[in-house]
Amino acid sequence: MKKYESVIIINPKLEEKEIKDTIEKYKNMMNEFSNKKVTVEDLGERKLAYEIRKNNTGYYAVFNFYSEPNNISELERNYRIDDNVIKFIIIRQDELEYDESEEEDEEEY
Repeated sequence: MKKYESVIIINPKLEEKEIKDTIEKYKNMMNEFSNKKVTVEDLGERKLAYEIRKNNTGYYAVFNFYSEPNNISELERNYRIDDNVIKFIIIRQDELEYDESEEEDEEEY
């Protein structure tokens, strides 16, 4: 099980309910990948660096979730066929193990 982060840009011309439904759809899909909680950061509408599909702004949502690598291709496929999603990226996060005992071993100068 790997940790992933996905950022999607949703078409800003949609109604607010359609935007929320799109976010909820993908949250539920990611939730099915594992039993761990999916966190969603709703960043709202922002100006794009360049025009995408004749849009100068986009509605951003950031998802943090756990999944097996074979589920990611299915998620990408769904993003590609969804007309509400104008751009997306999925990044595997490196999980660093934080060991508190190492911190105690360090001497203060």
